[in-house]
Parts: sequence; C-alpha cells; structure tokens
Amino acid sequence: MKVVIDCDDAAIDLKKVIVGHLSAKGVEVTDLDYLGKKSGAYYPEIGFNLAQTIKNGTFERGILICGTGLGMAIIANKVEGVYAGVCHDVFSAERLRKSNNAQVLTMGARVIGPELAKMVVDAWLVSEFQGGGSQPKVDQIRELERKSFHPEG
Repeated sequence: MKVVIDCDDAAIDLKKVIVGHLSAKGVEVTDLDYLGKKSGAYYPEIGFNLAQTIKNGTFERGILICGTGLGMAIIANKVEGVYAGVCHDVFSAERLRKSNNAQVLTMGARVIGPELAKMVVDAWLVSEFQGGGSQPKVDQIRELERKSFHPEG
C-alpha cells in the first residue's frame, strides 16, 4: 500500500513522528512536504494537493495533519472521489475505513498526542471497507457527490 502524508505548519513535529513510525513498520510512506516547496502555504492548498494524488491514483491512502484536522478534512473532501474524515480515537479510525471507505485520515496536532496518533494511524491502515450494510450508504454519498460536482447531468 502506498501512503502519502503532509501537514501545515502546526503539525510538522507530529508528521515527523508518523513518518518515522510508518517507516519503521515497513510501510511505504511519501512525505509531500508541500511547505518545504512553498513556504507559507496554508492548509487548504496543502490538503488539496495531497487529495489530488489520491484522486489520480498515485497513492492509495493519505494522512493530513493540521492544528485540529478539521480544515484538512474539509478541503480534502472538496476533491471529487476523495473521502476524508477527522479521527482522534481508534474506533473512529477503524470505522472511517470499514464503514465509509475513506482514503484520507486527518488529525489535529493540537488535539492528539503522538502515541495515540500512531495507534489511530495503525488502526486506519489495517482496516478495509466491509461493504455490507454500509455499501448503499457509500453509494448514496457517491451519487450525491456526482450531483454536486455535475449538476447538469
């Protein structure tokens, strides 16, 4: 599985922790380091950039970290076909994949500590979409998304 990660200026330290954690586990993780390429970039640009790499299939899963995780989730969800959610506990991280089939996990460095963040990331990465009763709900999200992005048809 190819995982991509990025953050804004509020979350650089937590991003480094997560990259080190995943690398030590043998997970192929790419740090986009958007801030390193464009100093002063705000979270919307950073999150949008990562979400585009999910949409175009370069990466299968993405992790975005900002102060709260909220802004990153909002912007990632603006990219058609990309589904993101904020998680600060293991159960929600599992459900983000198992029930909602989300490809992007967002977290807040001002909300979650590094040890719990590692557990949240691990739980999300090993979880897979289960379909079943969640399938028609995810299908409805996709249909409503299509209507939103393409209202003319």
